Amino acid sequence: MRVLIVEDQVLLRDGLTRMLTAYGFDVTTTGADGGGLAERLVAARPDVAVVDVRLPPTFTDEGLRAAVAARRARPGLPVLVLSQYVERLYARDLLADRAGAVGYLLKDRVGEVREFVDAIRRVAAGGTVMDPEVVAQLLHRPDTVDSLTTREGEVLRLMAEGHSNAAIAARLVLAEKSVNNLINSLFAKLGLAPSTDQHRRVLAVLSYLDRR
Repeated sequence: MRVLIVEDQVLLRDGLTRMLTAYGFDVTTTGADGGGLAERLVAARPDVAVVDVRLPPTFTDEGLRAAVAARRARPGLPVLVLSQYVERLYARDLLADRAGAVGYLLKDRVGEVREFVDAIRRVAAGGTVMDPEVVAQLLHRPDTVDSLTTREGEVLRLMAEGHSNAAIAARLVLAEKSVNNLINSLFAKLGLAPSTDQHRRVLAVLSYLDRR
């Protein structure tokens, strides 16, 4: 799997390269700034790009804007964006095209190696991966979750992070049928149409929570 890394911090960029190479990824291209990045992403056509939100020269949102522009030019181009802080606007901008193959993680997650590698693979496969801290902030709103039971709230959080029903069942030590029932119940309470497509249901949940 070909991975393109764009990160201005040398130690993190080199660390990511070494780590992903050790897990069998082919890190074909790296970069350190946002200049012409959208064009480079489109031209390189990586299996997945790992891009820092804030890049030189202004260290604001060059990486994000390049990722969004590249995905407009090539819908569904797999991009996993890394950020130092939780910024909900970035998550919304990335999800706007609803094309899947996108992720938003905090840089702290890089230290959780197995989960980080799994997130890269899910994005490359067309899935949607959201940082648990982003999801937690979206869920920390009484008007959104008042109608949900504690267990439904746990399922919603894991579902919004991009986990499958089977993975949710394993994490919560429940039967998969019980998870299916909980999802149907919480979707009904939130006024969302049930969906078997992992990407679409993640987007539906996040879109609902973000507009509350």
